[in-house]
Amino acid sequence: MRPFAIVLLLFALLPCGASASVHCEDDWICIDEVRHGDTIELLARNLQDYPLTFTLRVRTRSYDVDGDRRLTATLGPGEQRTAVVLKPRPEFAENYYSFDVDWTVGDKDANHDDDYVYALPYRKGRTYRILQGYGSRFSHRGREEFAVDFDMPEGTPVHAARDGVVVRVVDTHDRGCWESGCGDYANFIVVLHDDSTTGEYYHLQKDGALVTVGERVTRGQLIGLSGNTGHTAMPHLHFAVYRATSGGNTQSIPVRFESADGIVNTPRRGARYQAL
Repeated sequence: MRPFAIVLLLFALLPCGASASVHCEDDWICIDEVRHGDTIELLARNLQDYPLTFTLRVRTRSYDVDGDRRLTATLGPGEQRTAVVLKPRPEFAENYYSFDVDWTVGDKDANHDDDYVYALPYRKGRTYRILQGYGSRFSHRGREEFAVDFDMPEGTPVHAARDGVVVRVVDTHDRGCWESGCGDYANFIVVLHDDSTTGEYYHLQKDGALVTVGERVTRGQLIGLSGNTGHTAMPHLHFAVYRATSGGNTQSIPVRFESADGIVNTPRRGARYQAL
């Protein structure tokens, strides 16, 4: 999942005498080059009111790097910090470097509230079959181990599983497929929880988001309509709770759901659970 998470910033190879530069992507993160004589300071700036986790990779032979060449850190809302400092090595007549950065929403050190019991992401009283539960062999491995796929017809109402703030919305696509790159066509809603984890709702139909970025949503609120967009073989809703990790990635984490039959600790493939 997470087609939006990886953004590449490539800083062209620059001679030491080049002017200072600012590189921003998607109104989320900027990497500023600040020169102090021949020394270069790279600053990371969060442009949003939400935490984000970024990984900056610096490549150079002609500068000494004060800091990690591969740095993963979390920026708080509106925060900026020095990422690395580059000091020219005198044995090189010209100095060059490049960098790239990936980012994703959330805090890499988010402390998930494991006592919280999530609502099932659909209307009260309804039941839907689980196509894939935790650890399903088809595609719920690794970063997606604790995701759940619900068998929902297109246009099924999707409800928030937990309170939070909407931080990402895409609902402009109308294509679903299984080939490489199909994930770029997914429609989704990302909700940032109070503990800086994210609840993510994928494969929504075109124009299927019923909330906007910055909106505060409450548990059980109608937020979207399910669909069949992105990397998908059939209509369904993919839901998971994630913690930010390195390289613009996220890791799903196990959560529990409230149902009419009691607490669901491990959603099982083929099971049906009634929403309360």
